[in-house]
Amino acid sequence: MWRTAAGSTGRLIQLCLGYFFFYVLTGVSVKFFLGRPELGFPGLSGIEYLVYSTGGSATVVLGVVVALRWWRLESLHPMRLGPVRFPGELLYLVPSGVCTAVVIPTTTLMYTLPISVMVAMVIMRGSVIVISRVVDAIQIRQGLLDKTVYWEENVAVLFAIAAVGVHVLFAREGGFDFLRSVPALSILGSYIVAYSIRIYIMNYYKNTHGRGGKQDNRPFFGIEQLAASATLTLASLLFFHTIGSGEVIEGYRDAIRIPHPLWKWALISGIPFGGAAFFSVFLFLFQGRTATFAGLVNRLTSLIAGTTATLVFYWGFGGRFPATRDWISLALILVAIAFLTLAERRRVAELSTPRP
Repeated sequence: MWRTAAGSTGRLIQLCLGYFFFYVLTGVSVKFFLGRPELGFPGLSGIEYLVYSTGGSATVVLGVVVALRWWRLESLHPMRLGPVRFPGELLYLVPSGVCTAVVIPTTTLMYTLPISVMVAMVIMRGSVIVISRVVDAIQIRQGLLDKTVYWEENVAVLFAIAAVGVHVLFAREGGFDFLRSVPALSILGSYIVAYSIRIYIMNYYKNTHGRGGKQDNRPFFGIEQLAASATLTLASLLFFHTIGSGEVIEGYRDAIRIPHPLWKWALISGIPFGGAAFFSVFLFLFQGRTATFAGLVNRLTSLIAGTTATLVFYWGFGGRFPATRDWISLALILVAIAFLTLAERRRVAELSTPRP
């Protein structure tokens, strides 16, 4: 086994490899199940795939959390409400789970818009990179983060934004005006607000709970996912029985009332997405690193995995070959990674130097 220490570069690489592996499987699954029926693919709608794959991923995540009891948290701030004593961290971990419950469906809803899947993905990834840098700036000002964001990390942010911007610059969206579409802006706005709160909470936990002791990210993941699953279940029941109308809502109801013949396979295809969730959260929470660095590593890994999934789907299922913009974007990503490597070397040296 490749044994690594918590917070080491080796552990960081392990998490990236795990995230990359499961994200490639997820990307191939999405392309396969959403592929056109006339080309021999299942042809599920985006809403159908959202319902089935989310069910599969949630089952995996909850199974691990419950089996390993990852909800048990050694609280630094226990609180009492009458006779009930509970961890004070629940006051922000549960809201983080609610935000996760918003991120999951809005991610798929972005794919239902009349823009390419790739453009939707890069818009969301670019948003998270910017959010991570803003969170660092806020928490440095608040005194929660006692680390400096290295200039190499800032340069990597610029190249990462350039990488995602390449897709938007060269995209042809058939005249769809994203900025004048109320549904599009509402979906993206919900995604950005939810992710902003979630990344702030992640780094609040990392910069406070891990200070002066061993940082254990498993309770964060466990409690957040329990809260997310409860929120999604409640929202699903409300939307199915009482709230809302329109094409998206009716598509959601039909996916349950009239299941697609391949719904069980789509359910199974959600397993890699559940696997990716573990590595994604642990990368965001990676100890000893800034939100800027962790967010970049997370999003750049997913960008490389997205291009790899396109190649795998091309070789295995006759999909499209990565376009020129994909390769330009990948080159910019590699430059960003080079600067992140320099930043990681500086950070490791900093963390290994005893503080006075």
